[in-house]
This record gives sequence, structure tokens and C-alpha cells, in this order.
Amino acid sequence: MKLNELIKEITVAVSNEEYELLSQIESNSLPYDAFSERDQFIIENLVRKSLVSKIRHNNMVMVVAHENSTKPN
Repeated sequence: MKLNELIKEITVAVSNEEYELLSQIESNSLPYDAFSERDQFIIENLVRKSLVSKIRHNNMVMVVAHENSTKPN
């Protein structure tokens, strides 16, 4: 048996603040510098939880949400 057959869905604990920011990012990729210092701290937490990625594009750092990352748990 494969692991993904055993575990149908993995949930990651997300705070209300993280969930709100994550739902904004999911709609479109946004520049990292456009966020406030507090939001950047929250984004770093989301990167550690593998819900968001920071991607360098044209000398800018963009924030992109992963697929299915805004499901409420």
C-alpha cells in the first residue's frame, strides 16, 4: 500500500490570521514587498508549513499559494 492511499487528507493547523492572508494570496500571486511587516512574518510561517512559496520573478519576490491550501480544517 502507498502512503497516499492510507492518508486521504493531511490537514495543517492554520490560525485565523494565516487563513485570511492565505485566501488573499490564493486569488493571485502578489509581490512580497507589497505586504506589511506583520503580513510578511505570517507569510514566513505559511512557507514553513508548505502552504505558500516565495518565487523570484524578474528581480521581484512573488508569493504564490499551493493548490488546495485554503481548505478550512
